[in-house]
Amino acid sequence: MDYRNFARANVKWPVLISTDDSSRDGVTLNVSPSGAYIRCGNPLRLNEVFDMTIDVPNSEWFIEATAEVVFSNIYGPDDKISPRGMGVRFLSITSKDRQIIAKEVLQHLQADKVEIEQWKLQSLQTLIIDESETN
Repeated sequence: MDYRNFARANVKWPVLISTDDSSRDGVTLNVSPSGAYIRCGNPLRLNEVFDMTIDVPNSEWFIEATAEVVFSNIYGPDDKISPRGMGVRFLSITSKDRQIIAKEVLQHLQADKVEIEQWKLQSLQTLIIDESETN
């Protein structure tokens, strides 16, 4: 799945990042059904694979995923323009969890009246519909 096929919503969800030898906390700055940008004080290195748990606020959902670091701001400035953190691509995530993210992203984009490209909107809607039909 191409991680650029979906719109991203600017949401701040708590994240627990777990590697073989450590764990650390972070928070999403944006999320899509295929990945996220996670702000954290000590980002992982490029191409590192790890497990993560995302706490979706105001819900009972905890999203479990295995992800790969595709962008890492380890050494750059930690400011509003380029916050310390890492962009990740979900490698393993359940269809239900991907659908939950798609629904949340769509709701946030609509609530914030964010204009997005029609094909990205359709990708989100298709994912939500497809997952509903298979469950």
